Amino acid sequence: MFNSIFPKIHKEGYKFLAISIIATFIILLFSNFLGLIFVLLTIWVYYFFRDPDRTSINDDNYLVSPADGLITNVSEQTGPIELQLENTTFTKVSIFMNVFNCHVNRTPLSGTVEEINYKPGKFLNASLDKASEENERNYFKIKCNKSGEEIIIVQIAGLIARRIVCEVEQGQNLKQGERIGMIRFGSRVDIYFKNKKVLAKKGQNVVAGESLIASI
Repeated sequence: MFNSIFPKIHKEGYKFLAISIIATFIILLFSNFLGLIFVLLTIWVYYFFRDPDRTSINDDNYLVSPADGLITNVSEQTGPIELQLENTTFTKVSIFMNVFNCHVNRTPLSGTVEEINYKPGKFLNASLDKASEENERNYFKIKCNKSGEEIIIVQIAGLIARRIVCEVEQGQNLKQGERIGMIRFGSRVDIYFKNKKVLAKKGQNVVAGESLIASI
């Protein structure tokens, strides 16, 4: 119960939380009304950077969601040109994270990080299709330990997001549902995969590390 009400926060949040708390105390000296607004802002900052533990299915016959949020797209598309996969067709699932979602991202399966490719870019609304090609983004290519199959995860910065945080390294071995990073303040995560049955649907809300996206 305590952990549900007061979850631990991601290390990226400490600085923002400290700034918000200090600003709140200063504002309260001059205005109770504005101080109350800053109290609510501080609570929001705390919950935005929450980093709860999640329990994955631990079965690589399934892909779990890489992010909390709303599924906005399920379609067949070519792979990212940045990874030289523009001639390969994948199933692509896009998950939009609003400012109230947990923004910690996780790996959908157990595997080895084969490639990480960061691309600077614009800060368009992450729900737009062209955000995949124009926004700041970070690509992960992960090879499944069990089947050898590769999946692609793309962190995409949003309209007010200004930093993509990567917490893993190339060559690192990951367990299903393990944290791979986060995106600050509103964003999107795309997952590309092949040879799997899609279990998720457009309009569905999913939970990172737990909700099932696809299966063999």
